[in-house]
Amino acid sequence: MVSSTAAAAVAVAILIWTPEAEAQDLSGRATVVDGDTLIVEGVKPRIRLYGIDTPEKKQTCEDEDGRRYLCGGRAAEALAEILGRNGRVRCTEEDRDRYGRIVAECRTRDGTVINEELVRRGWALEYDAYSDGRYGAAQASARRAKRGLWAGRFEAPWDWRRAQRKKTAGG
Repeated sequence: MVSSTAAAAVAVAILIWTPEAEAQDLSGRATVVDGDTLIVEGVKPRIRLYGIDTPEKKQTCEDEDGRRYLCGGRAAEALAEILGRNGRVRCTEEDRDRYGRIVAECRTRDGTVINEELVRRGWALEYDAYSDGRYGAAQASARRAKRGLWAGRFEAPWDWRRAQRKKTAGG
């Protein structure tokens, strides 16, 4: 015979537990959406890489010779290169953004922190407004060595987006 206390405890546990409350396994084969966003098979929604920001797809930058190029595309290529052929990742959720995406730090199969590696290669900036400073050393290294974006001239992605919004708003 089950005591009323035990039955009540089971009922409360059933009411509290929901599938959403269960920790989601954030690992699998990843594909690149853009420089800082991944789709991991079996994981919903998309994953936005924590603490970094990369140029937008239509954003242009200048290389060391002053030639314009689509730097958002280069950032996406760098992310694909870091993922490698097998593309397997394991991500740790840090937060959710206003679009409902998972914000996470992700690692490749060999343990490379993807977020940090993109910054180290110069194709992502530490997003100071949302990071805890964990990629600052990688950014300083990329800047000193003039890797990626740092080899030429660029506008920070958050500033570029703000300017685009002003243009479309007529101001």
